[in-house]
Amino acid sequence: MLINSTFSQINPTTIDIVRDKWGVPHIFAPTDAAASYGLAWAHAEDDFSSLQMVALPAKGLMGRVLGKEGAAGDYAFALFRCREITEEKWHTLSPQFIAIAEAYVQALNDYAKKHPNEVLHKKLFPMTAKDYVASSVLALTVFNGADKVLRSIFANRMPTLQEIEDKGSNAIAVHPKKTNTGEAFLVINAHQPNTGPQAFYEAHLHSDEGLNILGGLLAGGPTVLHGVNEHLGWAHTVNLVDRVDQFQLKMHPTKKNQYELDGKWLKLEKKKVKLRIKGIPIRVGRNVYWSEYGATMKNKQGFFSIRLGANMKIGALEQWYHMGKAKNFTEFYEVLKKQELSMFNIMYADKYDTIFYVNNGLIPVRDSASKYNWRRTLPGNTSATLWTNFRKLQELPQYTNPVPGFLYNTNHSSFQATAKGYNLSPRNYPKQDGWEININNRSERFLELMPKEGSISMDQLKSIKFDIQLPEKLQYWYGIDSMFLMQPESEPQFATLIKTFKAWNKRGDANSEGAAIFFLTYRFVSNLMDGQDARKLTMSECKATYQYVLDYMMKHFNRTNITLGDLQKLVRGDRDWPLDGFQDLLAPQWTGPYKNGMFKSTGGDGYIVFARFPKAGLPILETVNMYGASAKPSSQHFADQVPLYLEKKTKSMTLDKATIYKEAVKVYHPQ
Repeated sequence: MLINSTFSQINPTTIDIVRDKWGVPHIFAPTDAAASYGLAWAHAEDDFSSLQMVALPAKGLMGRVLGKEGAAGDYAFALFRCREITEEKWHTLSPQFIAIAEAYVQALNDYAKKHPNEVLHKKLFPMTAKDYVASSVLALTVFNGADKVLRSIFANRMPTLQEIEDKGSNAIAVHPKKTNTGEAFLVINAHQPNTGPQAFYEAHLHSDEGLNILGGLLAGGPTVLHGVNEHLGWAHTVNLVDRVDQFQLKMHPTKKNQYELDGKWLKLEKKKVKLRIKGIPIRVGRNVYWSEYGATMKNKQGFFSIRLGANMKIGALEQWYHMGKAKNFTEFYEVLKKQELSMFNIMYADKYDTIFYVNNGLIPVRDSASKYNWRRTLPGNTSATLWTNFRKLQELPQYTNPVPGFLYNTNHSSFQATAKGYNLSPRNYPKQDGWEININNRSERFLELMPKEGSISMDQLKSIKFDIQLPEKLQYWYGIDSMFLMQPESEPQFATLIKTFKAWNKRGDANSEGAAIFFLTYRFVSNLMDGQDARKLTMSECKATYQYVLDYMMKHFNRTNITLGDLQKLVRGDRDWPLDGFQDLLAPQWTGPYKNGMFKSTGGDGYIVFARFPKAGLPILETVNMYGASAKPSSQHFADQVPLYLEKKTKSMTLDKATIYKEAVKVYHPQ
C-alpha cells in the first residue's frame, strides 16, 4: 500500500513525546500545530483503530469496515451534508486552526504509511483536513441527538402530526471562599464509554506559542476538549436542552417529491447514495433528501425533516482549541461567544477567583407566538416553524460566582446549579427553548453531601465524587419504593430476597447483596416500563420483578446470596475485578453482557480530574483514567490504572516542563 503524506509543513524531529510512568503522553513542540501532530501520533500509537473509526464516514468506508451497522454512518454523513457544509463553511476557520488540522492529519497519514498493517481500509489514507473536519461535523450531529430521530424514522415509529395533537456526567466548581485552602477547585468527570472512539484519552500539550494544557479528548480531538491550562480549566457534561426539531412534510397528492411551504409547492432535493457493505458484493442504493428544513428521510409514514445547529457550523474543534489558549475568564467568555460548539454544559474555574457555569448550545430561536409543541413532531409546511437563528450566549442560563460558592451539574436542570434559594428561575427563560427541569439521583445526592456552611477540602470533594450512595429520596423515572413495602411472610417464594432488599442501605458496594438485587431490578423494570410515563410499580409488577430476580440468580448462579461484585465486573483483556456502582450514582457504571450471567462495565467513570488553582504557580492536578493510557493489550499501560480506580485513588500530574522531563520514562520523536 502506497501512502503519501498530504502535508509537509511539520518536521517531526522538532517534537518530543514524553511518556510518564503511566504512559500518558506529554507533547512538547515549537508550535501549536506541531503539538497537534505529536498528539495525533501518540494517540495513534495507543489506539489507532479508534482514530480511524472517526474518519471512516468521510471516505464512505464505514460499511466496508463494519458491515451493515457501519453503513448507517455512511448514510448519515451524506444525509446531513457533512461534506457540503464543510466546503461551504471552510472560510470560517482561521488559518491558524487550519494549520493545526493539517498537522493533525499529516501525523495520521505519516503513521499509516509507517504502520500499514494497522490500517483498517486501504482507501482511508491519505486523508485531508477537510475529510477530518467533515467527520467532526457528523460526530457532533450524532452527539446532539440526530441519531435518535434517525432510528425512529427508520423504524417507522415517528410520532406523526395526527398522533400528537441515561448516561451522564458530573462537573463541580468551588469558589476559593468555600475551600479550606483558599484555592478554586474543579472536578472534571464526563461519563463516556470505556473503549472506542468515544472513550477519553488523556494527554498534555505544550508549545512555545503558549499552549500548555492537560486533560481529556476523544478520538479525533486535535487538542484537549476539557481540561486545565496554567490559568483555568473547564469540564463538560452532556446537556439535554431541546436542540433538535423534527418536521413532517406535507407532500403533494400527485406530484412526486414536492412539499408545501407557505402555500407554495417546492421540490425536494434528491441524491442517490451508493453504500458499500462488507460481505455484500454489490453497492446498495439509498436516497437522501433535503428540504428547506434540512436533512429529510422517507418512511412508510411519509417524509420527515431534521433540523439542528450541529450540521450548520464546522468550528467546534477550533473553539475548543481557543478555549484551551484562554488566560482568564474574560478571554474564555469571548471564545464562548463564537458559538461554534453546538452543545455541552460548561463548568469553569480559574486562579483569579472566578467560577462559572453555562448551559451551552445552539438553541433555536423558535416562534414564541405559535402554539406548537416544540418537543414533538412539527408541521413542515409553514415558515412559523422554520427557525433560522440561535440564542446568543448571554441568553443562555448561566451563573458567575454565586453566593453559596459552588456550582455543579450532573446532567440535570440548570435551574438547580447551586444551593437552594440562589438558583435561576425557569420562568425567566422561553418555554419553547426546552430547558431541562429534571433532577436526578446524582444531583440530589450531591446536595446532601455538599457542606451548607463552612468550607470544603479537596479530600471531601473526592469523597463526594466517588460516592456510591443513593439519595434519601430516589429519583429514578420509575418508582420501585413499593418493592420495599412487600412483606416476606406474604410472599414466601421471595421471602429471602425481600428481607435482603428491605435491609439494603441503598449503596452500590461490590460486596452488597441488596445492590445485586437492585442491579437486576433496574434492568427488568427499565425493559418492563420502557416508554411509559413516570409512575410507581404496582404490586403485581413488584411480584414480577422479584420473580425475574429470583429466576435470574438461580439460572446463572444457583443461589440468591450473590453480591453486586459477583454480578458486575470491571473487565480489561482477560482479567476481571468485582466492581462497585450502578447507573445514576456519583460514581456510576453502565454495563453490558459479559459471560456466565455476569455483566461488565461499558461506560461511566472513565476519566476524572481534580484540579486546585493556587493564586501563584501552576494548578495542582490529580487524575485517573479507568483502564490506562493504551488500548493495546500488549502495553504495560493497558490496565495499570485499574487498581487506582478500584481503590478510588488518583495519580499526580503536572504542567511543569522541567518536572515532566526529569521524571520521564521515555522521550522520543514521532517518527
